[in-house]
Amino acid sequence: MSAERIARRFARLKAEGRAGLVAFITAGDPDHETSRAILEGLPEAGADVIELGMPFTDPMADGPAIQAAGLRALKAGATTVHTLDLVRALRARDDETPVVLMGYYNPIHSYGVDRFLTDAKAAGVDGLIVVDLPPEEDEELCLPALKAGVNFIRLATPTTDDKRLPTVLRNTSGFVYYVSVTGITGAASAGDAEIAIAVERLKRHTDLPVAVGFGIKTPEQAAAVARTADAAVVGSAIVNRVAAGLDGDGLPKPDLVEDVLGFVRDLAAGVRGARG
Repeated sequence: MSAERIARRFARLKAEGRAGLVAFITAGDPDHETSRAILEGLPEAGADVIELGMPFTDPMADGPAIQAAGLRALKAGATTVHTLDLVRALRARDDETPVVLMGYYNPIHSYGVDRFLTDAKAAGVDGLIVVDLPPEEDEELCLPALKAGVNFIRLATPTTDDKRLPTVLRNTSGFVYYVSVTGITGAASAGDAEIAIAVERLKRHTDLPVAVGFGIKTPEQAAAVARTADAAVVGSAIVNRVAAGLDGDGLPKPDLVEDVLGFVRDLAAGVRGARG
């Protein structure tokens, strides 16, 4: 069933005539229980797809906000097993919202690819984004994931030209994640016209939905992306709300979870009203 949740969700969004909100949080940030509370609240807050970051000690593609979130999670004891436990807990309450794990290959390789895919599928994971595995290494994880019924979602960037795109898209499934700016997560956002042109170009190469992320910080920016893309992805801005909800000792303040979910509700309202 897991590989079908993403397709069903985007089909529903298309039927409703709107784009979706992909909300990113880091698993285990700032601790397991707080992360679980945020995760379980995301669907009701308006997240159409959940992107759950797998903490890693060397997150080379991530900016300071997500790097700090990963370090907080690791300090609190986050592991790959704990990440899958979070997905399993969500599935006990919600069997419809797609969950995509985003991270790096090293923890998956250490866990064991076959074991990881078996456990991820059983937990209710729908897709993977692994930023440091290029298409030339599809045999490592991409092809086994597809065989196991787990979507493998690729990143395309402004520097992915028409010659490279077919290679990037060859085994991509679920949706295409367009990184609207070059550089690390949390960077400045691209202009609306640039995003529209990029989405149109990607649509010439694939029938998959196109989600656009990197640099979206406000409901207004999310709405602008949602006018042309199939989904807007918000990560660093949500993670920053988590960080803002910590006290001087790095412990969550009582209103942290509700503040984060309130921000997601505002983002969702922006996305849902974009084409109205």
